[in-house]
Amino acid sequence: MALILGLESSCDETAAALVTSDRRILAHRLAGQEAAHRPYGGVVPEIAARAHVEALMPLIEGALGDAGVSLAEVDAIAATAGPGLIGGVMVGLVTGKALAHAAGKPLVAVNHLEGHALSPRLTDPDLDFPYLLLLVSGGHCQLLLVEGVGAYRRLATTIDDAAGEAFDKTAKLLGLGFPGGPAVERAALAGNPNAVPLPRPLKGSAEPHFSFAGLKSAVSRARDAGIWRAEDIAASFQAAVVDCLLDRTIRALDRAQGATALVVAGGVAANQAVRSALEGLATANGLRFVAPPLWLCTDNAAMIAWAGAERFAAGFTDPLDIAARPRWPLDPAAEAVRGAGVKA
Repeated sequence: MALILGLESSCDETAAALVTSDRRILAHRLAGQEAAHRPYGGVVPEIAARAHVEALMPLIEGALGDAGVSLAEVDAIAATAGPGLIGGVMVGLVTGKALAHAAGKPLVAVNHLEGHALSPRLTDPDLDFPYLLLLVSGGHCQLLLVEGVGAYRRLATTIDDAAGEAFDKTAKLLGLGFPGGPAVERAALAGNPNAVPLPRPLKGSAEPHFSFAGLKSAVSRARDAGIWRAEDIAASFQAAVVDCLLDRTIRALDRAQGATALVVAGGVAANQAVRSALEGLATANGLRFVAPPLWLCTDNAAMIAWAGAERFAAGFTDPLDIAARPRWPLDPAAEAVRGAGVKA
């Protein structure tokens, strides 16, 4: 059994966790920054980076105390090395490097997306490779065939906005508050999903990818029309996103031969309408549906520690001069896509 200290600081959540290779979460501490960013309606990178500096070491000390272990008892230190806001990523990675050097421990530089991709295996020991993953978050929207630790085949990505980004921008357009994803979901509960005629970009297209920029623009026009309640626009927007996710996932299923399950991860995976629709799709196709608990969908250090544990068990460690990366694709061999697909 290995004990891994995980550190996460890629966006606006600072977190530290201790996780064992036999799937026990011994401690998890997290500090959010919602109050600091709420006046701006979104994450301000400079504010986020400063907050990570202030919060991270107390969180690490608290997590070690909660678990009743010392740094000397940790087998490896896993830190997010990208992708993300580069200032925040550097805070966590440099801290991880310093602790690894001081304690003489191996460093595991974790791709934040791999943290999401492997997080369902932390709570579901029966989830075997390969599986089809819809990774849907504020910065990314991808379909991947997860073939093993460090082995990912990208089947689709966004050519512009990610679904989570569209949720955040819709919340801001409608004045629903921050963070945007939960705010839109709450408003949608009081709205009519069929009230506003919104587009489903790329639905039915032979192109396998996602697009949400046009949907976001349509929400802006619907708001400016002054005809519909914000709750109806939110519900109609959410329904459009679900339709797009389902359509693209159905297409990917044909290319995911041998998949043992349909898995969803990332912040948008906490959305109940998304989860329910994907569960129905999995059932219709004779596949298991797997999603992490809601708290493991959003950014956290337990998933980074678990990804570190999986990589450590596979023999992957990293030198202390490894660089932080604002962009870091899980499938570097994937073909380039049109638009803003550099996010892949």
